[in-house]
Order: sequence, then structure tokens, then C-alpha cells
Amino acid sequence: MQADYVIIGSGSAGSATAYRLAEAGKSVIVIEQGGTDIGPFIQMPAALSYPMNMPIYDWGFASEPEPYLGGRSLVTPRGKIIGGTSSINGMVYVRGHACDYDHWDENGATGWSYADVLPYFKRMENWHSGGHGGDPEWRGKNGPLHVTRGPRDNVLIKAFEQAGKDAGYEMTADYNGEKQEGFGPLEATIWKGDRWSCVKAYLKPAMKTGRCELVKAFAQKIVIEDGRAKGVEVLRKGKTEVITANSEVIVAASSINSPKLLMLSGIGPAEELKSHGIDVIADRPGVGKNLQDHLELYIQQACTKPITLYKYWNLFGKGLVGAQWLFTRTGLGASNQFESGAFVRSAAGVKYPDIQFHFLPIAVRYDGQVAAEGHGFQAHVGPMRSKSRGEVTLKSADPKEDPRILFNYMSHEDDWRDFRICIELTRELFGQDAFAPYRGKEIQPGSHVTSEEDLNEFIRSNVESAFHPCGTCKMGAKDDPMAVVDPDLKVIGVEGLRVADSSIFPQINNGNLNGPSILVGEKAADHILGKMLSRDEAEPWIHPDWQTSQR
Repeated sequence: MQADYVIIGSGSAGSATAYRLAEAGKSVIVIEQGGTDIGPFIQMPAALSYPMNMPIYDWGFASEPEPYLGGRSLVTPRGKIIGGTSSINGMVYVRGHACDYDHWDENGATGWSYADVLPYFKRMENWHSGGHGGDPEWRGKNGPLHVTRGPRDNVLIKAFEQAGKDAGYEMTADYNGEKQEGFGPLEATIWKGDRWSCVKAYLKPAMKTGRCELVKAFAQKIVIEDGRAKGVEVLRKGKTEVITANSEVIVAASSINSPKLLMLSGIGPAEELKSHGIDVIADRPGVGKNLQDHLELYIQQACTKPITLYKYWNLFGKGLVGAQWLFTRTGLGASNQFESGAFVRSAAGVKYPDIQFHFLPIAVRYDGQVAAEGHGFQAHVGPMRSKSRGEVTLKSADPKEDPRILFNYMSHEDDWRDFRICIELTRELFGQDAFAPYRGKEIQPGSHVTSEEDLNEFIRSNVESAFHPCGTCKMGAKDDPMAVVDPDLKVIGVEGLRVADSSIFPQINNGNLNGPSILVGEKAADHILGKMLSRDEAEPWIHPDWQTSQR
């Protein structure tokens, strides 16, 4: 088995790269360990909490006991399914802030500034405003990725946005357009009531060209001869075989599995590899380091009127919602329920937003557990740019063994202050007059939790991952000792090998990471093909009083 390009992973970035390469006439083999994405739990947007907790669809990773979270181990879902994590994620679509990409560019990832990436966001998007405003000039109209907005029918959504306005924050008609800062509609990769994963957007169209083949196999390591990647050693139907790459191997296996594969192949911190008996091909100390994620808290408020989604949170209600979705692809089942959100700045002097809100008209956790109070609403809130860094390391040289994941969550003292500010700002929002007709007691943290000590204890016990791991194969300048790939995404020190997924992010972006991961796949293909889109110099909105005002 051979092709011009062999891609490990059919997720967000891998599928996008495969499609663009096949479109350009190249032959591609995509290796994927996971199975089919057919089934209502995957396709129905409102069912998003199920596949994340199902071993058939998820690699089942978890962090080591986190020392700053009282030894809690946090789950780290990654999609083990066609489409990767785009088939099990929350579907919220965020490009990231313009300043995020400018920061990348300034720190050695040259050619990845906002002006460089904006044309790729436009190329990949097929944007539908749903009559909720926004400037189409900032968005893509003909791309493979459908981006839509929910119906926004629940009165609590209006209350949330009005509360933001009353509290003096900016409003934005499109946080993915000129102006991220402010309150407004959230966007999702949903189309005609279905999850619009990278399978539908990219992988199936790639396979339709006849030049892209999907191979179900478990990638064990990259085969490297004389300093050049020649193919991928896989376990397929119980046998070990090699899939040969005539041109290049592209690793797009996630921020957890990509560094693992590099290390198993002899690329990584030399001493670490030697300790597992792995021959060192390229000593890259940054492989597996620089691990970042977003954490969030669920601030929950009881609702005095039976207007929340809780009324459907029973067997009969779920059956009705499911049936309506199954037969018509409409109703509550057709939305991920994240229909409103906000990006705000935590303090004066912060140039661009560093806190994200997702609003939800029900008090429920990601694992589907509802609050004992019944009717309620909540905001998911968390800081965007934590200074904490973790790592992904090998437990052994056995490819079948999961890597060791330590995020080191909350290891930087600033993170505690940032989360206390998040709680304070959310309480202020829920205390606005717009919520007065609906506001019951504070479910969590609970109005009695006010001291720094008590707030820290609440954070330590309740903070959850937003499932945005990234950064473990950092992109940077060739002379940066911690960089793993250069700005062309080539692995430094090995020929014919690139990494293209969220592991290459030098610093985590604002918001959910699916959009930026797809961007990496799109742009990677052009780096490979040697043709880049022209820069787009559109100027993003920055708050004119950011130096002196928090809002």
C-alpha cells in the first residue's frame, strides 16, 4: 500500500489536508483507527454529551492526578472515530482572535499572522448568519464547512445578552468577524439539523475524487530511513505492515497522539527516549512539552419559571425531542444548545478578550448530570490564556499503551486570580435586571462562597476541562530549541515529515479549537503544494479604551 501522501488521523486537520491534496491531483492514504460515524448519538447535535463518554468513539484518555487540583484526574476525550474529535465535540465554531495569530507570527511562526490565516478561514467556511446579523465580507461563503447559528428561541438567551449590555459590555453581531469582543450569537458546525463534521465537509469529498483512500489501522510508528520519513508502520487486521509514502508523511493524530507517535519513532527529548530503549533519530526536547488547555467553571443559577430545557430532561421529553429530530431534523435535537456567548476582557490594560462565556438555558454538566434543583441556567466561564504548561510523555515503548498526560492545571498563581475574576463577573451578569424575572438562588458556587479561600476551594474541586488540549509539537523558528515543526509544519531534523493539527499551536487561541485545527489542515496542504493564498489586511476591532477600561 502506498500513496504520495500518508496522513495519520482522519480528524479536523487530517481530513482538510487530505481533501486539498486530493483536489490538487495527489494520491492520499488516511490512516484511522476508529470506526464509523453513523448513528444518532454522533449526528444529533443535542446528543453531544453521549459520544464523549462512549469508549467506542473516544480514546478514553485521562490526565495523571493533577497536583494543583487536589489530585483529581480529568478526562481528556479525543475522537477514536472517522472524523476524529470533530465527530464527538461540542460543535462550537470559533476562529480565535486576530491577536492570537499575530502573537504566533511574532514568536517564530512566521507566515501565520491574522492577515495570513484570514484567507484560509474564508476558504473553508460556508457561513449562514440565520438573519442574526454580521458582516459577510469577513466570512467565507463557498467553503466545505457549514457554519450556522441556533434558533435562539429561549427567552433566557435574550436575558443573557441584555444582561451583558446592561452591565456595560460591548455587543457583537459576529465574534468570528471584525469584532470578537462582546456578547452575541454563538456559531456551530451544524447544517440542516445534523452535526457537520470534517467527515462530511472534507473526508467524503476527498474520497469521491478517487484519489484518497481511508485505511482502518492502528499507527504504531513512522518509518524513518537515512533521516527521511518513508511511511507508517501500522497494525491492520492483526498484522504489522508498512504503508509507504512516496512524498511525505503527515501526522494529524491530535495533541495527545501526535507527540506520542513522534516519540515512538525516535523524535523527541533524547534522554526520555533512551530511557524507554528508543533509538534517537532527532533530539527535539519540545516534543510533548508546552501542553495547554482551557479550563472552565459552570456557574449555575436556579430558575423560578419552568422555561429551561430541564422540562425535556426525562425519558418522555428526550423521546419526543429525539423523534422530532429523527423524522424532521428540527427542534431541540437540531441544536447543541450553545446559542449565545461572549468574549470579554478581565481588566483594563488587557488588549483583547481573555475570558469566554458559553450560556446554556439548563443547569447541567458535560457528562449529562443535571442540578438537583431542576430548572436552572448556567454560564460556562474560563480564562483563555492560562500560564500553566503541562506535558505528554511515554509510559513505555509499547504503542498500545496510552501516553502519560499531565496538564499541570492551575500551577501558575495568576490562574487562581483569573478564575476568581470569572466568578465575580458571572455573578454580576446574573445579578442584572434582565435576569430578575427568572433568578432563583445561586446553585453553584452558592451565595455563601465569597472568601478567597472558599472560592479557591470551589475552583479546585469543580473546574473542568473545556477539552481544548494543544501545543505539544510547537511551531516556531528552526533555531528555537523547543520548536518541533518550522512554519512550513516540517518536523525539524527529519525530511519528508510534517505535523498538522492542534499540537502545533505555539500558544492556545481564544475559544474552541476545532476551527483553528481545520485551518491548520487547510493551510498545511498549501505549504505542501507550495502555493499560498494572498494575505488579507482587514483590520480587526480592538476596544479603543482597552488601556483604561475593562468594558
